[in-house]
Amino acid sequence: MIDDDEDVLLAAKLLLKKHAHQVIIEKNPKKIPFLLNNDTYDVILLDMNFSKDITSGKEGFYWLSQILEKDPSAVVIMITAFGDVEMAVRALKEGATDFVLKPWQNEKLLATISTAIKLNKSYKEVDKLKKAKKQLEEDINQPFKDIIGHSKALKEVFNLIDKVARTDANVLILGENGTGKELVARAIHQRSLRKENGFISVDMGAITESLFESELFGHKKGSYTDAKEDRPGRFEIANGGTLFLDEIGNLSMPLQSKLLTVLQNRQVTRLGTNNPIPIDIRLICATNMPVQEMVADGTFRQDLLYRINTVEIKLPPLRDRIEDIPLLADHFVEIYSKKYRKEIRSVNEDTIYKLQKYDWPGNIRELQHALERAIIMSDNTELEPEDFFFLTHNKSSSHDLNTDNLNLDEVERSVIEKAINIHNGNISKAAKELGLTRASLYRRLEKHGL
Repeated sequence: MIDDDEDVLLAAKLLLKKHAHQVIIEKNPKKIPFLLNNDTYDVILLDMNFSKDITSGKEGFYWLSQILEKDPSAVVIMITAFGDVEMAVRALKEGATDFVLKPWQNEKLLATISTAIKLNKSYKEVDKLKKAKKQLEEDINQPFKDIIGHSKALKEVFNLIDKVARTDANVLILGENGTGKELVARAIHQRSLRKENGFISVDMGAITESLFESELFGHKKGSYTDAKEDRPGRFEIANGGTLFLDEIGNLSMPLQSKLLTVLQNRQVTRLGTNNPIPIDIRLICATNMPVQEMVADGTFRQDLLYRINTVEIKLPPLRDRIEDIPLLADHFVEIYSKKYRKEIRSVNEDTIYKLQKYDWPGNIRELQHALERAIIMSDNTELEPEDFFFLTHNKSSSHDLNTDNLNLDEVERSVIEKAINIHNGNISKAAKELGLTRASLYRRLEKHGL
């Protein structure tokens, strides 16, 4: 608070210190630049008339302009004993947040300051959102920023993305776990005519049958036991934008039928209502499962497949684009060296050679986790083969299984053990790797005594 009347300053401080973390008072307005250089303030209370000019408010307007020049988002409340409507309107036009007359009522002053603080917070939120939007736009404008590589196989994927992105064609992305299917889906959205609207991602493998309709189509309050409020589904939330359905191959036949009905009718009906809601989405789906084979054996609807794969994009596994491993390794080294404050700058040539010889059953995700672990454990300035336990302790291909015994139970047990080991005991990641739900994997762990 800046005011040339010491009694006013002391009275204000006694009142406000009960409600504020810190109250700074200053008699001399010429110290305003110094105060602004050394701290930030949620609210500034500024007298309009100082000793040089008793009633016109010129000094107050001058210092208001100086404050706003220094900090355009500053929240300034003007104070005067000689205020009138005309002066108040001018102060607001010139950037003041509010206007208070002396002598003030304590309750009114506190209410004015409380409102100003809320406004200050909203300014900060808006500024934060603007910066985030600017950063997002910068990221979007960098072509395929998050998809790293220059191999021929990946360039073909880039070419397909460019061709399909500006259409509204439904896209089916096929590829093994860890190949970057969601990154491709986001790249398509970012280059589409819907990029200003939302990208909504749904892991179909994580949604139980009982919650499928509620999660995707929404529900009305009271439509089932835990429906405590009206809630839109993912289709509604994605309206005008892109809906990404990951692991669509995990859907049971009844759920496939419900999904197909919505896609055909272009409308959803929330649980507990009879009112259809029109939807306008761009649909992108992904799976690591062989959907064509599933159609042949009757576990995936052919009409649904026709609906979702107007264009099909197949992502190559990492073992088929080993020339991208050095770029990916540099990318992850940079990320995790910063994260863990390590002085590791690179992966040496011998290590790169051995990484390229490894089969990478978990693809880029496995490479990422391997590099993160290596950086945590390494004491060197560059990563060496010894920093990757599987390069020195597992000489056989990670796809090799003990086929001396072809008993299906034993093979299943071996595959599950391998997935658990690759993901360091993380059940969710191992289940995704195996194309199972967590519940299914837990049942198999119990069955095999693992």
